[in-house]
Amino acid sequence: MNDSDKIIQETLLIGDRSPKMLDTLTPESVLQVLKPVQDPELRKSLVDLNMIRNVKVEGGAVSFTLVLTTPACPLRQFIVEDCERAVKTLPGVAQVDVEVTAETPQQKGLPDRAGIDGVKNIIAISSGKGGVGKSTVAVNVAVALAQSGAKVGLIDADIYGPNTPIMLGLEGGGVVVRQGENGEELEPAFNHGVKLVSMGFLIDKDQPVIWRGPMLNGIIRQFLYQVQWGALDYLIVDMPPGTGDAQLTLAQAVPMAGAVIVTTPQNVALSDSRRGLKMFQQLGVNVLGIVENMSYFIPPDMPDRQYDIFGSQGGEKAATELGVPLLGCVPLEIALRDGGDRGIPIVVAEPESASAKALTAIAQQIAAKVSVAALA
Repeated sequence: MNDSDKIIQETLLIGDRSPKMLDTLTPESVLQVLKPVQDPELRKSLVDLNMIRNVKVEGGAVSFTLVLTTPACPLRQFIVEDCERAVKTLPGVAQVDVEVTAETPQQKGLPDRAGIDGVKNIIAISSGKGGVGKSTVAVNVAVALAQSGAKVGLIDADIYGPNTPIMLGLEGGGVVVRQGENGEELEPAFNHGVKLVSMGFLIDKDQPVIWRGPMLNGIIRQFLYQVQWGALDYLIVDMPPGTGDAQLTLAQAVPMAGAVIVTTPQNVALSDSRRGLKMFQQLGVNVLGIVENMSYFIPPDMPDRQYDIFGSQGGEKAATELGVPLLGCVPLEIALRDGGDRGIPIVVAEPESASAKALTAIAQQIAAKVSVAALA
């Protein structure tokens, strides 16, 4: 056999091997190597959870859709990289394309509590005392979830002090009353990707709300059931401070995905926040965790410095003692306060600021924990 014949024979052998190699690269084999890859929060196989869909193989190119349980998934990139590594262990893979989408799971219903049509998860943002920045956290968490691609609504349940319209840039705006299938319904206001209803839209600017408990109960139920919310992944409820009628009404009216407790590091705030946390637990509401707001002050002219104005690590200590997660710590920055006053939340106005990054991470943690609870 001369050199020319050897070259032809080797070429034919390579040609024989290549198709056989690619024969092992099928949608079934792709699913097989992806089966051990788990969702880090749920700790279950992505394949078993039906999170891997539309697997296609074209030559050496593999593509599939990764369906996350929330658009705000904090581990999105980590999961994508795990999938890519697993698929590349198959022989013949030259390219891996992952399309990422999300389907937020529906919170489990309860027989004695009526859900809201189209609303998947209801989350209370609460505090034991006023002045800890609960509304600031609620507004920025809602906007951060909307920025991730989720459909988000916000109820300002602080009936006596409705200020979320100011924070969302909707002061002077309002809701629209329309005739629905079951009588009059409210069409919520909308800004920064969030639908909003608030008592602030229904009264004059300086008008006090002087109501007893039954009237408070009625307006909160109206905000829940007589609003054209449409399809929502998350309905955030900005609660009034304390452990009163509003908290009791919400917890007994609807199946809740969970509650978040906002506090500052100081002992007075922590003491009240513990009472608020225990209240939700006694009412059978899952406490998703604690947010420590005003953790430290960052001077605008010295961004590398931090001052513990209200103490330090109080939220972490309380979370450890109470056995709930610390969802995050939000620094006190002038831009954070300024954004609320101007109606441009910090996650929109200055997304690279320390407080905006902290609030976005907190929103992602909340979304992840809601998904785990829904799929547990």
